[in-house]
Amino acid sequence: MVAFIGMGLLGSNFTKAMLKRNEQVAVWNRTTTKAQALEAFGAVVKQDVADAVRGATRVHITLKDDAAVNSVLQQAEPGLAKGTIIVDHTTTSVDGAKERTEYWKHKGMTYVHAPVFMGPANALESTGFMLVSGDQAIIESIIPVLEKMTGKVINFGEENGRAAAIKLMGNLFLIAMTAGVADMLAVAKANDVPTSDIQQLFGAWNPAGMLPARLAKMTSNTFHQPTWELDMARKDARLMMEEAGKGSKTLIVVPAVAKVMDELIGQGLGNNDWTVIGKNAVE
Repeated sequence: MVAFIGMGLLGSNFTKAMLKRNEQVAVWNRTTTKAQALEAFGAVVKQDVADAVRGATRVHITLKDDAAVNSVLQQAEPGLAKGTIIVDHTTTSVDGAKERTEYWKHKGMTYVHAPVFMGPANALESTGFMLVSGDQAIIESIIPVLEKMTGKVINFGEENGRAAAIKLMGNLFLIAMTAGVADMLAVAKANDVPTSDIQQLFGAWNPAGMLPARLAKMTSNTFHQPTWELDMARKDARLMMEEAGKGSKTLIVVPAVAKVMDELIGQGLGNNDWTVIGKNAVE
């Protein structure tokens, strides 16, 4: 039997997919009604989290944060048997993932942190990406199970907590990208540029293709070989802020980046490649 803890959008759809594969799944959620919604799909609903994990050989978790995971696992501990595998899909801190790995190992159980780049639809359709790291013998044993849940499992090696760090890095990129899109839309609004024109641009031009080269440039310490000088990028940042200001729009990302640009130009780096804004991050 499998237990699934946390019946949010992700957890509930993971559970539905498991039930479609004819797995027996016991479920628990702080708000009982969310768990009860899975009864119609064949899940066994438990009122107590310790009862939910009792008899389970594998326990999956999708909760909010470190504090929630620690609290729920503490409540579940009386029902956990030696040898139980705990698979945590929660986005957590790196230290939290490391500490839980060691704590449950000493308790005679296996904790695997497996955060995901998956939305509810991915969880239901078993697509998307799942990240793992740690003891490779453990990872090798659990990957066949995880592969049934997702499109691809990416293994980042022996280091406990590495999957947690990679997940945070990925989410950071998504936050930065979305904030950048918000800035772009603000400039568009200030200049009466219709959304259809933006869609036309990105339908023809995909800047995501630049990411591998940009990453290589920023980690190669070749800022002295510019393709777009920092001075010129700073000029463009000024124009962006001025154009947004015409429509009384406030940008989110560009002002902060412009401040860093000014500091580096003040250090005499204006003729460097503009990616020098990441210099301190990679040194």
